[in-house]
Amino acid sequence: MEVQNSKTDHVVVTIDQPIPKLNQTPQADSNNQIPQSLQSKTRTLRSLNFSKPRSRFEAISGWVVGFIVFLIERNFMLREKVLYFVFGLRKSFQNCAWLALVLVAWMIMFPHVDKQSKVLKKVFRALIAVLIGATIWLLKIVFVKVLASSFHVATFFDRMKESVFHHFILDALSGPPLDDGEREVLPRRCLQPSKTLPARLRGDHSKRLTKSRSCKQDGSRRIDMEKLKRLSMASRATAWSVKRLVSYVRSSGLSTMISSSMDNFGNTESEITSEWEARNSAQRIFKNVAKPGAKYIEEEDLLRFLKTDEIHTIFPLFEGAIETGKITKSSFRNWVVYAYIERRALAHSLNDTKTAVHQLHKLASAIVIVITTIVSLLVMGLATTKVIFVVTSQLLLVGFMFQNMCKTMFESIIFVFVMHPFDVGDRCVVDGVQMIVEEMNILSTVFLRYDNEKIYYPNAVLLTKPISNFRRSPDMADSVDFTIDVSTPVDDVSALKKAIQSYIESKPKYWNPKHSVIVKDIVNMDKMKMLLCVQHTMNHQNYGEKSARRSELVFELKKIFQNLGIKYHLLPQEVNLTQSFNGLPTMP
Repeated sequence: MEVQNSKTDHVVVTIDQPIPKLNQTPQADSNNQIPQSLQSKTRTLRSLNFSKPRSRFEAISGWVVGFIVFLIERNFMLREKVLYFVFGLRKSFQNCAWLALVLVAWMIMFPHVDKQSKVLKKVFRALIAVLIGATIWLLKIVFVKVLASSFHVATFFDRMKESVFHHFILDALSGPPLDDGEREVLPRRCLQPSKTLPARLRGDHSKRLTKSRSCKQDGSRRIDMEKLKRLSMASRATAWSVKRLVSYVRSSGLSTMISSSMDNFGNTESEITSEWEARNSAQRIFKNVAKPGAKYIEEEDLLRFLKTDEIHTIFPLFEGAIETGKITKSSFRNWVVYAYIERRALAHSLNDTKTAVHQLHKLASAIVIVITTIVSLLVMGLATTKVIFVVTSQLLLVGFMFQNMCKTMFESIIFVFVMHPFDVGDRCVVDGVQMIVEEMNILSTVFLRYDNEKIYYPNAVLLTKPISNFRRSPDMADSVDFTIDVSTPVDDVSALKKAIQSYIESKPKYWNPKHSVIVKDIVNMDKMKMLLCVQHTMNHQNYGEKSARRSELVFELKKIFQNLGIKYHLLPQEVNLTQSFNGLPTMP
C-alpha cells in the first residue's frame, strides 16, 4: 500500500499488495539488516504518522476519514462532483469526527456530568458548543462548494481538455523525434510539470523518457494521452478530472521544449508569455518538424513525433490540412497563437473564479462566526434567550439600515455563481456595445470595449440586462447585402447562385454548406436587392477571424460579378439645360 501526499489537498492511495501483519518479526539475514520491503513499508507508515500519533482520537479520526475517502474514490470516481466535495470537506469532516469522539469519551468517563462539579459541566457544554460550531463550519463549506462547482464542470471542462491537448501537441512536436523502439515503449508523454496534478499519473516512467524528453524525474507529473482521449469521449465529466485539469491549467502556462538557442535544442523548456513569443515558437517548431527547406508539414513528418491516431486527431486543427494533407506555415502559426490566447484566457478565467470564491468564503465565514458565537453563548448558558433577542434585534436594525447593500451583495452572488452568463475572455454584447470580459469579481465586472476602453458594470445592474455571449453560442450566421440591375437575366442569377454554392462548398473549413440567396425587394424598377445568408463553422468569439472570412467572401462575390458580367446601372435621368447670360449652360 502506497500513499502519496503532495502539498495540496490531494491524497491518492494505490494498493499493490496486502501488507503482512506488523507483529510478525522477520528473520534477520547474515548481515543483520532489515529486508528492503519492510523498510519501505515502515517508511510509508511513518509518513502517515501511524507509528507516533499525536492523540488516539486524532489518529482514529484520520484513519476513518482516510478509509472513507478511499472507498468513495474507488466506488464514485465516475460520479460528477462527488470527489470535488469529498476532497474539499475531508478536513472539516475529520474535525467534526474528532470532536464527536472526544465528546463520546467524555460522556463515558463522566456519565453523570450534571450531578458533578460545575467545572465539568461547563467543559461538557463547551465541547458541545465547539462541536456545533465545527458542524456549522462544515455546512458553510458545503454551501460555498455548491456555488463554486455549479459552473466549473459545465463551463470550463471542454476548454480545459482542449487546452491540455494543445499543450500535449506542442510538447511532442517541439522535442526530438522518436525512433521505432521509443514509439513502441513510450505509451505516455510528459507534459509541463505541475505541482497539483495527482500523484497517480506520475508513475516510474522517467527512465524510459530520458532519451527523448528532458522531463524532471523527481516529482514530475504526467497527463496520459489515452486518459485525455477517454476524457474527451466521455459524455459526463468526472469531478476528479475537473479538479485535476483546473489545477493544471491554473498553475502552468503554455510551454514548449524549444530553447532560444538551437545549439541547446530540446534541453530546456520555454514558456510562451505573449503572442510574439507564440509566433517565434511556431516558426522554430515548424522547422523542427518539417523537412529542411520545406514549406509544408506532411503526415510522414508528423509520424516522427506522434502516433497515427494522434495525427488524425490533430489534422482538423489546421486550416486546409484535411483537403490538402499538408500543414502550411501560416496555418501552423495561427494555431499556436490561438492555443496561447485560449490558454491565457482560460487561466485568467479560472484565477478570477478562484478570487470570487475566496471572497465568498470570507463573507460566509463572517456570517458563520456570528451564528456560532450566538449558539455558543446559548449552549454555555452565558446568555439567555432575552439577551440574544435584544442583540439579534439590534443586528436586524443594522441590517435594515444597510438593506440596499445586503440586497446588492445577494444579487451579485446570484449573478456570479448561479447565472454566470460569461467567463473572463468571452466576447459579449451589453446595451448594444460589443465588449470582452476583462475581470470578474463578486460586486462588479470589468469589460474591455473595442477601443480598449475599460467599462465597469455592477453585477446587480447586469442582472437586469440581456447579455449576448458569443463564446457560448453555436455556429453563428452571417449575411451580405448586394444590389444588381433589375434587367439582369434570370439565367445569370441562376449562374450566380451556382457560383456562390461552389465557392462555399470549396471552403468547408469556413462555411456550413447550408446557405441561401434571397431576393429582398425591387426598388424604383431599376435595382434588385438581394441577400446572401451563410453560416460560419464557428461562433463570433474570434471576431478578427470572422471578419477575415466575410471579407474573403465579399471579394469572391466581386469576382463572380465580373466573370458573369453582372452590373448595376442607374436609370437614365432627364436633365434640362438653359442658356445663361454669359453664354454658359446652367441648370434651372
